[in-house]
Amino acid sequence: MPDTVIRHADFVSQQVIPRHVDVWLPAECAAEPARRFPVLYMHDGQNLFDPATSSIGVAWEVDRAARRLIDAGVIPPPIIVGVWCTERRWQEYMPQRPLRDYAGDMNVGDSQFRLAEIDPRLAGGLLSDAYLRFLVGELKPFIDQTYPTRPEREQTFIMGSSMGGLISLYALCSYPDLFAAAGCVSTHWPAAAGATGAHLPTLLPPPGRHKLYFDYGTATLDAEYEPHQQQVDQIMQTAGYTPGQDWLTRKFEGADHSERAWRARVHIPLAFMLGANR
Repeated sequence: MPDTVIRHADFVSQQVIPRHVDVWLPAECAAEPARRFPVLYMHDGQNLFDPATSSIGVAWEVDRAARRLIDAGVIPPPIIVGVWCTERRWQEYMPQRPLRDYAGDMNVGDSQFRLAEIDPRLAGGLLSDAYLRFLVGELKPFIDQTYPTRPEREQTFIMGSSMGGLISLYALCSYPDLFAAAGCVSTHWPAAAGATGAHLPTLLPPPGRHKLYFDYGTATLDAEYEPHQQQVDQIMQTAGYTPGQDWLTRKFEGADHSERAWRARVHIPLAFMLGANR
């Protein structure tokens, strides 16, 4: 049996507007019906598997990367859940608590605070807490009931790029008992005046039970990220996270901010988060 992708079109939520959800099932699901599998949740699901739905006509091809790692014995076969984004992507992916803290630091009262003044894409309100409630309270139970998953924290992972990197980090910090690791690829730290990185010390769970992966390139939008990532790396070190063990940061010279660049290196966070050495 081949690997397969199943689409749950217009998945309905009480928390956020509907969106497609694609579920990649490794061939082992059919070949070993008694077996249960870890689950990786990923944002911007339209960009993961099929170039025809990807924003630039190039997909991450995370399914192919996972298959190569599975066949090489690097990772166990995971189920990969690709959650499509919507027109409210920035509102859903911008971590909510750091931005509230940022407003407090600037001594801006709620009645005066205008999200649109920070970034026009946030006009209309922050939705990331609702988006996470959708993921953990609606989508995850559905996936666990529908597919042969291992639902425990140690077997549940989350990953995304750019703003998807921010919301992946926020998901792990907000629900540390549900997620074992977060992959934050080309994390868009400058969003909302760098609020997420600045308030990371108040968000991080204690070291020892999770893995956090960060990376960045040096071209196009990624060229802005290095000083922010260096500050985050210092926060990780101060918090007691061990490089190469429960935290990894990688720099990719010449890599730009695109699905093409993420396709070239997605095997690295997959191996770090899901690999046998974890």
